[in-house]
Amino acid sequence: MNEQRKRLLYAKNKGKIMANWFTADTHFGHERIIEACARPHASLLDMERDLLERIRARVGPDDDLWVIGDFSIGKLAHQHRARVAGLFAEIPGRRHLIVGNHDREWVQELAWDSKADLADIQTEEGRAFLCHYPLITFPGARRSTLHLFGHVHHNWAGSRHAVNVGVDQFGFRPVSISEARARALELPVNAHWHQVEPWDRPSGIAD
Repeated sequence: MNEQRKRLLYAKNKGKIMANWFTADTHFGHERIIEACARPHASLLDMERDLLERIRARVGPDDDLWVIGDFSIGKLAHQHRARVAGLFAEIPGRRHLIVGNHDREWVQELAWDSKADLADIQTEEGRAFLCHYPLITFPGARRSTLHLFGHVHHNWAGSRHAVNVGVDQFGFRPVSISEARARALELPVNAHWHQVEPWDRPSGIAD
């Protein structure tokens, strides 16, 4: 994983720029999440179809999709696990899992291109620090690194330095780093930011 953190995850290939896409909290296979998060879907199958269609509409075969936790729900009967595995197989590109609290062993054993608790990556528009859980500070925070997280669903969009890229925040679709940075600029600075990062440079989003 250290090598992966260091390399650029975008490049030109036959004139196409490989892109990074980010999402979280899809909860494939979890019917109760529709009511819990007031998702506008008539059924579990409707939600799963919508999520998959929106992923496929944005993520290309040469792209990287970062699922920042809770791809599915851990406690699923085996027949439902097989269905979710089938949905996973339809997702294009290189698929990376940042493990969330619901990503049990069977989810982690899907054919991910990488799997980690945290990732510190270089994107098309600078450095990003990925963790399923929202953090107040993180590596590179005072050098314009943007923290991307999930976990809290519709309850909190994030702050100037940390953006919730969960599907409940972004119309059930993956987002680009530019979209996440644009959202960050609309959000307030965390009330505790200057307590945890008192040496922050005034000119930047925020080592």
